[in-house]
Amino acid sequence: MFLKKSTGPRTVTLPDGRILTQADLPAPNTRWVASRKAVVAEAVEYGLLTRDEALSRYGLTEEELDCWVEAIRGHGREALKVTRIQSFRQL
Repeated sequence: MFLKKSTGPRTVTLPDGRILTQADLPAPNTRWVASRKAVVAEAVEYGLLTRDEALSRYGLTEEELDCWVEAIRGHGREALKVTRIQSFRQL
Protein backbone atom coordinates (compact mmCIF):
# COMPACT_ATOMS: atom_id res chain seq x y z
CA MET A 1 0.00 0.00 0.00
CA PHE A 2 1.31 3.43 -0.90
CA LEU A 3 0.46 6.58 1.02
CA LYS A 4 0.17 9.98 -0.51
CA LYS A 5 2.73 12.45 0.73
CA SER A 6 1.17 14.36 3.60
CA THR A 7 2.27 17.47 5.42
CA GLY A 8 1.42 16.17 8.89
CA PRO A 9 2.63 13.16 10.85
CA ARG A 10 2.03 9.66 9.51
CA THR A 11 1.51 8.14 12.96
CA VAL A 12 0.48 9.31 16.42
CA THR A 13 0.52 7.46 19.71
CA LEU A 14 -2.74 7.72 21.65
CA PRO A 15 -2.80 8.05 25.45
CA ASP A 16 -3.79 4.38 25.84
CA GLY A 17 -0.66 3.31 23.90
CA ARG A 18 -2.38 2.50 20.60
CA ILE A 19 -0.71 3.78 17.45
CA LEU A 20 -2.93 5.48 14.90
CA THR A 21 -1.65 5.76 11.33
CA GLN A 22 -2.83 7.37 8.10
CA ALA A 23 -3.67 3.84 6.88
CA ASP A 24 -6.14 3.45 9.79
CA LEU A 25 -8.31 6.31 8.53
CA PRO A 26 -11.58 5.21 6.91
CA ALA A 27 -12.29 5.71 3.23
CA PRO A 28 -13.98 9.02 2.33
CA ASN A 29 -17.21 7.31 1.22
CA THR A 30 -17.51 5.18 4.34
CA ARG A 31 -20.59 3.97 6.15
CA TRP A 32 -20.38 5.61 9.58
CA VAL A 33 -20.21 3.26 12.51
CA ALA A 34 -18.94 4.07 16.00
CA SER A 35 -15.45 2.67 15.45
CA ARG A 36 -14.88 4.73 12.29
CA LYS A 37 -16.22 7.89 13.93
CA ALA A 38 -13.82 7.29 16.82
CA VAL A 39 -10.83 6.92 14.48
CA VAL A 40 -11.60 10.21 12.74
CA ALA A 41 -12.25 12.03 16.02
CA GLU A 42 -9.01 10.70 17.55
CA ALA A 43 -7.05 11.53 14.41
CA VAL A 44 -8.21 15.15 14.65
CA GLU A 45 -7.78 15.30 18.43
CA TYR A 46 -4.19 14.03 18.38
CA GLY A 47 -2.98 15.81 15.24
CA LEU A 48 -2.88 13.05 12.65
CA LEU A 49 -5.51 14.88 10.59
CA THR A 50 -6.35 18.57 10.68
CA ARG A 51 -9.90 19.62 11.41
CA ASP A 52 -10.30 21.15 7.94
CA GLU A 53 -8.94 18.01 6.26
CA ALA A 54 -11.43 15.86 8.15
CA LEU A 55 -14.36 18.13 7.29
CA SER A 56 -13.55 18.20 3.58
CA ARG A 57 -12.42 14.57 3.21
CA TYR A 58 -15.47 13.10 4.92
CA GLY A 59 -18.07 15.78 4.10
CA LEU A 60 -18.78 16.40 7.78
CA THR A 61 -20.26 19.49 9.37
CA GLU A 62 -18.42 21.24 12.18
CA GLU A 63 -21.20 20.28 14.58
CA GLU A 64 -20.93 16.60 13.65
CA LEU A 65 -17.19 16.46 14.24
CA ASP A 66 -17.49 18.47 17.47
CA CYS A 67 -20.14 16.05 18.76
CA TRP A 68 -17.92 13.06 18.06
CA VAL A 69 -14.90 14.63 19.76
CA GLU A 70 -16.93 15.73 22.80
CA ALA A 71 -18.61 12.33 23.11
CA ILE A 72 -15.24 10.59 23.24
CA ARG A 73 -13.80 13.14 25.68
CA GLY A 74 -16.74 12.90 28.03
CA HIS A 75 -17.74 9.24 27.85
CA GLY A 76 -15.27 7.29 25.71
CA ARG A 77 -15.79 5.46 22.45
CA GLU A 78 -19.00 3.82 23.68
CA ALA A 79 -20.79 7.17 23.46
CA LEU A 80 -20.59 7.09 19.66
CA LYS A 81 -22.82 4.02 19.35
CA VAL A 82 -26.30 4.97 18.16
CA THR A 83 -27.87 2.47 20.54
CA ARG A 84 -26.22 4.21 23.50
CA ILE A 85 -27.14 7.83 22.70
CA GLN A 86 -29.87 8.00 25.35
CA SER A 87 -27.44 6.86 28.05
CA PHE A 88 -24.97 9.63 27.36
CA ARG A 89 -27.29 12.47 26.31
CA GLN A 90 -26.91 15.59 28.43
CA LEU A 91 -30.10 17.09 29.79
